[in-house]
Amino acid sequence: MHHFNFRKNNLYCENFKVSDLAKKFQTPLYIYSAKTIEDHFLKLKKAFSEIDPLICYSVKANSNLSILKLLVSKGAGLDIVSGGELYRAKKVKCPAKRIVYASVGKSDNEIRSAIDYGILMFNVESIAELKRIDRIAAVLGKEIEVALRFNPDILASTHKYITTGKKENKFGLDEEAIKKVFLKEALYPNLKINGIHVHIGSQITESTPFIKTIKKVRALMNYLKTRGIKIRYLNIGGGLGIIYDKERPQTAGEFASKVLPLLKDLPLKVILEPGRFIVGNAGILVTQVLYIKDAVSKKFIIVDAAMNDLIRPSLYGAYHNILPLALNKSGRKSLKAADIVGPICESGDFLGRTER
Repeated sequence: MHHFNFRKNNLYCENFKVSDLAKKFQTPLYIYSAKTIEDHFLKLKKAFSEIDPLICYSVKANSNLSILKLLVSKGAGLDIVSGGELYRAKKVKCPAKRIVYASVGKSDNEIRSAIDYGILMFNVESIAELKRIDRIAAVLGKEIEVALRFNPDILASTHKYITTGKKENKFGLDEEAIKKVFLKEALYPNLKINGIHVHIGSQITESTPFIKTIKKVRALMNYLKTRGIKIRYLNIGGGLGIIYDKERPQTAGEFASKVLPLLKDLPLKVILEPGRFIVGNAGILVTQVLYIKDAVSKKFIIVDAAMNDLIRPSLYGAYHNILPLALNKSGRKSLKAADIVGPICESGDFLGRTER
């Protein structure tokens, strides 16, 4: 976390003393570093400047309006997955043509609202969804751009709950289904089917799965080209990993150096959908100790934040570093083994455990 550090044994976020913010706003409290968010976005933009992509921040990573407003002001678009996220995009005045809409479960009302706002395109996950968007577009008298989400059946080395590019996952269409849609585009007279979208998972720390995926996409596009079908947009999704503990993820520059050779000769617009990479290490959750409980088998530190404030440890068994707001006089953290738990009446309500 580039703009969180200790000064004179006190934790700061940029130039703000975290303990002062906790006193002013009370706990539990989320604190975000605008400089970190901006830095991460600009690093990605610089790394891919050779092809000038549309970088659509993935709103599901953190939908805080101030974060969205900051990124939109820096030129980012938004990747949304719900009507609520479209509402937030409108609130921060994101230009409609910088919005792409994913999700396997778009409702009629959500589709209508997105069409009315004039978004750039839908990322379509199924034939049924394609038919529904075509039908609604016809009623509204609009011609809508869509990208088909390609499931490349590639395993990304990440947690099984956040891998999305295998054939057994609920996401996207297989290669043969995509070919059939493009070859029978006349069945959807109200749609411009001119994009391919891929997203193979999240918290991916190596480039190999991305390279394999883009190569598969290129082979698919080469086939379509022989049939006279031109692709205007290629959305390569997001998924870049960050450091939580001992991970060694690739930097934006390293990632770009691996995939740009596969992209820069393509006569189309590339779209990226980073989320975690931009905000994952840009914020902290501040919580207050309520009680210290010495049980028979272990020590519990009971705090006022809970699994509803930070669900990843409970949901994935994920690791998050836990620090005091102030160090002792020697400048060291006073460490004792304990479970950090919240006040919710669930045994799964923990932020950190001595046994992982």
